[in-house]
Amino acid sequence: MTIDAPLDAPALSAPLNSLVTSPILPTLLRLALPNTVAMFGSTLVAVAETSYIGRLGIEPLAAIALVFPFAMLTQMMSAGAMGGGVSSAVSRALGAGDHDRAASLALHAAIIGVGGGLFFTVMMLLFGRHCFAMLGGQGAVLDQACDYSNVLFSGAIAIWLVNTLASVLRGTGDMRLPSVILIAAAMVQIIVGGTLGLGLFGVPQFGMRGVAAGQLTAFSLGAAFLLWYLASGRSRLRLKFSAFRFQRGMFIDILKVGAIACLSPLQSVLTILIFTRIVAGFGTETLAGYGMGSRLEFLLTPIAFAIGVASVPMVGMAIGAGLVTRARQVAWTAAAMAGLTVGLVGWVVAVKPALWVSLFTTDPGVTAAANSYFAWAGPTFAFFGVGASLYFASQGAAKVGGPVLAYTARLAMVAIGGWWLATIDAPAWTLFALVGAGMIVLGLGTALSVRLARWGK
Repeated sequence: MTIDAPLDAPALSAPLNSLVTSPILPTLLRLALPNTVAMFGSTLVAVAETSYIGRLGIEPLAAIALVFPFAMLTQMMSAGAMGGGVSSAVSRALGAGDHDRAASLALHAAIIGVGGGLFFTVMMLLFGRHCFAMLGGQGAVLDQACDYSNVLFSGAIAIWLVNTLASVLRGTGDMRLPSVILIAAAMVQIIVGGTLGLGLFGVPQFGMRGVAAGQLTAFSLGAAFLLWYLASGRSRLRLKFSAFRFQRGMFIDILKVGAIACLSPLQSVLTILIFTRIVAGFGTETLAGYGMGSRLEFLLTPIAFAIGVASVPMVGMAIGAGLVTRARQVAWTAAAMAGLTVGLVGWVVAVKPALWVSLFTTDPGVTAAANSYFAWAGPTFAFFGVGASLYFASQGAAKVGGPVLAYTARLAMVAIGGWWLATIDAPAWTLFALVGAGMIVLGLGTALSVRLARWGK
């Protein structure tokens, strides 16, 4: 049974805005569209960067594979996890009509962003080489991984600031400008990284360091612009540095959601690393087939992200205004959107896997493994979409503990179940069935936690 706070009418002091009065589905679609476009831009960066790193040789390709999980981790933590905590706190304050609190939260969020970026800089500069070696990097591959990582993570503060300040804007209901900034950053990253990495237009070739410099340059420019934009008063919130006062409660309001939510991307990365390690023991063809499937799953994640992030300010403002019933309606509507969209793609590739697999390989062994993956995992993609969307909606309500536990359950199932299947020499299809079961656990577990959680101010 759902237990909610008895408050379900607009707070008398809170002037209502369109995010708490307009029809839910059209508003979600309007907010999600810019995010989807921005996520498509990020996908283009991944494709383009992989393309010109491939022109540098096999060793750089192997090197980027070592750095990729850590680069994704800092993006997921700053944009999705801590970013969700920022958007949640800002939107709840605005929903309650407290603009001064929302502006103060934005400044405290920026401090958290600087701290998060500094943490990644220190950790990766000190221990990055050791981490890459533990993943199997050695010789020239290890050296090039360090070249890329050292440049990239020297600017981790810029990455965290862009994602944090973009989350501030999303908390006000502005999805368009953050999306424009991310698309512009993607274009700068492609151009600068390609030019410096490959030595185009007469510029010296810097290799992996040049490729990483593209992202460093793009996010540094993005951070500078967002700081100027928020300080200039052009947004709904204005950063007033001269009036800043350190308030412990502001940090708690953000971190009670963001810090706990950071466990989710960490568990997601661990799930991928553990399962990849287990699948590798089943042979090259099985591993390559799993790679085909996981690559599509990676491309579908931004869809769930775009819809889920769009729900955060709508849920947060509704909670702040005391409209608990509306907040829940937003959450379930977003979950249905994500589940239907991602699930549709899953069913299509389950029925016609060649639509995706033939783009990458014609090898019969790899094709058979990929087909098996989609047959077992494809129909469960809908549960992944539901779980990811409700995870963000829960951030808006500042009730993220249950969804994080659902991710923990998925990690435990994959780790324990995969280890057991490997020890009994089970056929490869059982691993792919385990992937699907993990998605079902994630989706149903998150939905149950939202259903039972007590939402309210």
